[in-house]
Amino acid sequence: MPMVENCTSLSGEEGVPGYIRLVLGFMFPQEDGQRSWIKERLVFMDRNCYSYSYCLESSNVGLDGLVNTLKLTDYGEGSTLVDWLFEVTPVVGLSEEAVVDYLVFLYKSCINRIEGAIQIASKDTL
Repeated sequence: MPMVENCTSLSGEEGVPGYIRLVLGFMFPQEDGQRSWIKERLVFMDRNCYSYSYCLESSNVGLDGLVNTLKLTDYGEGSTLVDWLFEVTPVVGLSEEAVVDYLVFLYKSCINRIEGAIQIASKDTL
């Protein structure tokens, strides 16, 4: 995510289900102006299928329990389909529409970042 400033391993092995990390940054604006923090656990990863899931274990953003699943699929002719699903319980004080709108904004930012990385990698292999 472009708004992530730091990502620290807390336990487990990166890329292996059960891995836990702490993410800090300005992903979700805080009323006091402080950084967001999210402790997340990798639930599933399949490198061959370019797919993974993770769960927000705890945070200061109100989305504890949120599960994200990302899968990349070759869509032919040099394009990739990004399938990003999420499951979230209602957030007290926010409408479902507001939560979905913000998550879509975050995910689009991430997808743009992924696209940029793919383009750079493609140029490096030419």
